[in-house]
Amino acid sequence: MIENWQHFLLPYQQAVNELKVKLRGMRKQYQDAEQHSPIEFVTGRVKPVDSIKEKMVRRHVQADRLEQDMQDIAGLRIMCQFVEDIYEVVDLLRQRSDMTILEERDYISNVKPSGYRSYHIVIEYPVQLVTGEKRILAEIQIRTLAMNFWATIEHSLNYKYQGEFPEELSARLQRAAEAAFRLDNEMSEIREEIQEAQNLFSYKKSIQHQAGGEQGLSKE
Repeated sequence: MIENWQHFLLPYQQAVNELKVKLRGMRKQYQDAEQHSPIEFVTGRVKPVDSIKEKMVRRHVQADRLEQDMQDIAGLRIMCQFVEDIYEVVDLLRQRSDMTILEERDYISNVKPSGYRSYHIVIEYPVQLVTGEKRILAEIQIRTLAMNFWATIEHSLNYKYQGEFPEELSARLQRAAEAAFRLDNEMSEIREEIQEAQNLFSYKKSIQHQAGGEQGLSKE
């Protein structure tokens, strides 16, 4: 069994921190070019020790196989405004040379029976430690805000029911997932209008900021 969890998880925490900076940097590059960013925001976490232990028991993962058999100890989540953005982000990740994609799971085109939708990518990422390079597995989930809202609620309910949802609740969750996806499709239909409005808002905010700065200089 693993004796020092803090030591074991340190490279995973470093990977999450580095990947958050890199993925947020991608969003910043789009903004700097005054283009629509397919990335709305990025979050990340290292799986808590209790969750790792529980999953080891549930999935029959041995301690000496933990690094190879548990792919989501380091987890990143990329939120997108539109479904189309998800696939654009996937293409961007495929082009990167600082990570190796090992597996892709498209739960948007192949929705889970529960109604869950998201795009999962398992990567191998090199972390530079003082003892040398260590390549670890990390999972990146890419989803819209609507998909994330549904998944967050479903995840919370899962703790209460341990995956054994009452039939009526399960049916309601499926209907809610379909409603969320219809919302995503409606937003995609008016995507150009939304982006035009957002660009106009950003432009006005930029002008106001510049005007405020000039007024401040004139007072000095």
